[in-house]
Amino acid sequence: MKRRDLLRHLRKQGCEPVREGGRHSWWRNPALNLRSAIPRHNEISDVLANKICKDLGVKSIK
Repeated sequence: MKRRDLLRHLRKQGCEPVREGGRHSWWRNPALNLRSAIPRHNEISDVLANKICKDLGVKSIK
């Protein structure tokens, strides 16, 4: 899956970026006070994308 599609999905679910790290972007879900790192690769595996969604407490992307 493309990284931009994952980020678009997270924004629609109410998540927001916190900061940019060296190799990852940190995102948080302010409603549940959860955060997760998202790697800065153009392609992110579906397994990792679903784990990020689970870590942030949002529904999985299809």
